[in-house]
Amino acid sequence: MLYAVFMSADLPPFPRPHEPLDEAGLFQLGIREEEPCLRADAARNRARLLEAAARLIAEHGAAGVTMEAVAAAAQVGKGTVFRRFGDRTGLLMALLDHSARQLQADFMSGPPPLGPGAPPLERLRAFGVAMLYRSVEQLDLQLAAEPEPTRRFSHPSNRALAMHVTMLLRQIVPDGDCELLARTLLAYLDPAQIHYLTRECGMPMERLEAGWSDLVARVTRTAQPA
Repeated sequence: MLYAVFMSADLPPFPRPHEPLDEAGLFQLGIREEEPCLRADAARNRARLLEAAARLIAEHGAAGVTMEAVAAAAQVGKGTVFRRFGDRTGLLMALLDHSARQLQADFMSGPPPLGPGAPPLERLRAFGVAMLYRSVEQLDLQLAAEPEPTRRFSHPSNRALAMHVTMLLRQIVPDGDCELLARTLLAYLDPAQIHYLTRECGMPMERLEAGWSDLVARVTRTAQPA
């Protein structure tokens, strides 16, 4: 914002946004394209392995999750885990994708204010709070499964989040460059930053929530809630 003070010429018009995506299309963004359709027994086995991995993370953190430990917890052979997920990174990514799908279901079809039925501004505020608490609860997993930098923003779950925020912003500030504004808001919710602020700086969640509300108000040029 400070840079604009030094500019004498009018800002150029915002670029033409991409065509809006409906909610069904948004959900498809969050589904890994390489995930094949599974038979019922294979799907049950996959869910069993993911549940075992989730328990290990809850008890020991992401560092305690190995292919051997997951196999033992799920009472299957180690080869089964490797065949299903390839390696430890694939297993962690599958856990993160599962969590991302749950979040998408909440903001696409869950109750308001996160889901449909609330004004877009309220949904945007609720989205950030949900993301903050999800990140705090899953920091070890999110950091361990973070895609490499060149794939980070093109990952399907990240694209789905960006599209959702963009869709809400288009209803709140239709004259803004909502795609770039969405990236600005999502940067506040970056897991690595939340890790630094909460675990290294000791910042309380109440301050992060207030900061999110303040940022949304400034980006959307609206008043903060009373």
